[in-house]
Amino acid sequence: MSKFDDVMDGCVKQMKEQKIPVNRELLEAIGKSLGPSLYKRDAALVAAGQKSELETIKKNFLIKKLGCPDDAKLDKALDKAVTKIGKSRRNKMRPVFYYLLVRDLKKEDVYI
Repeated sequence: MSKFDDVMDGCVKQMKEQKIPVNRELLEAIGKSLGPSLYKRDAALVAAGQKSELETIKKNFLIKKLGCPDDAKLDKALDKAVTKIGKSRRNKMRPVFYYLLVRDLKKEDVYI
């Protein structure tokens, strides 16, 4: 099994624990788009408690990558993703977090 498959299996495990329906094709497409950062512990996790981290995700992922307009809907989507994974859960895997954002904002067509 490849390193990528190991990471994706970890993501699926987290999603099942949180009762998040899994579309493996979408999850893997998001994972591949993250490139080598997927394998670096710091970059592979979302520090949702840091406002600057969420602003970076909003600017670089939601606005630039997904092409979303900068409005209050993005902040709501970020809050929903944090809540769904669990505010107290320290290890929010970036592919899972992005997956929730993509699904919530109905931007699956960017990946599949």
